Amino acid sequence: MQDFRKKIVRPVVFCAILLCLLMAASAVMSALARTNTDLVQNRNKSMVELENEPADTIDVLVIGDSESYTTVSPMEIWDKEGIPSYVGGQTGQKIQESYYMLKKALKTQKPKVVAIETNMIFRSQSAVRGIKETLVQTMLYYFPVFRLHNSWKAWVTGEDKRSQTFYKGFVLRDVVEAYTGGSYMKKTAKTERMSRITRFMMDQIVSLCRKNNIQLFLYSAPSPKNYSFRKHNTMEAYARENGLKYLDLNLKIKELGINWSEDSLDKGDHLNILGAVKVSDYLGRYLKKEYHLKSRKSESTYRSWNESLIQYREAAQNAEKQAKKKVKAGS
Repeated sequence: MQDFRKKIVRPVVFCAILLCLLMAASAVMSALARTNTDLVQNRNKSMVELENEPADTIDVLVIGDSESYTTVSPMEIWDKEGIPSYVGGQTGQKIQESYYMLKKALKTQKPKVVAIETNMIFRSQSAVRGIKETLVQTMLYYFPVFRLHNSWKAWVTGEDKRSQTFYKGFVLRDVVEAYTGGSYMKKTAKTERMSRITRFMMDQIVSLCRKNNIQLFLYSAPSPKNYSFRKHNTMEAYARENGLKYLDLNLKIKELGINWSEDSLDKGDHLNILGAVKVSDYLGRYLKKEYHLKSRKSESTYRSWNESLIQYREAAQNAEKQAKKKVKAGS
């Protein structure tokens, strides 16, 4: 009987000790990352810097893959509308990462609106792969030491990471590679498939937003490489089924003033700074009109936003100037 107890007790004690060590290491690494954001990998930087934002100061949270952080510039929206927003985007962000990005953000923020950029929804996942990814992201959420382990290496070795500068999740890009493929939103009644695991995770995001009294809306960034009318139909149907607003900017190219010979970063995949400014201006007006968000520019809590705007404007004007030079050189 004693041998049996030992066989049970020892593994339980070991697991308990391991759990405590992981929790402690995660707490230390999270604190290290928040105070040394330059050590954080670019892919995780927006998540870490969001934790550094003062509590309950973000009114709009944007989530998605690279289509989110190349189309929405929070500082442009702040400049024009005074709405405090933040982009929690990641390169190749998976739907499970989107869910846990939102959960993490809700620990310190109470956004009035969450905007989901929809490209990641069409990133195919099989059932097995989807379940595996869900388990991995759950582990990373509770034990961030595994996500941030490279920060520890950089801190110990003194490695110069030379990370990108993020402006509330947005990164300035002045490269210009024109899209020349012509019209791409050809009307059809067909739809694009949304995998079961993606639909399940989207339903979880919808539920989480409703539980926290957050208005959720979906938007598709201008991108000839990634979007089609089939995808538009799928997102429109999902939005209708769930009582959500859906904004497909691929159907508003003229209204946005997008010029594919100037505003494309990489031949119709992402937008550069010139295109991002146009989309950000449009989204700022849309958010103000549809969700009645007020300007917070005069509030003392947001004094640092006005200070950051000065730095951003200088960098953005330089990036726009460089982009226009490249357009002129290529014409």
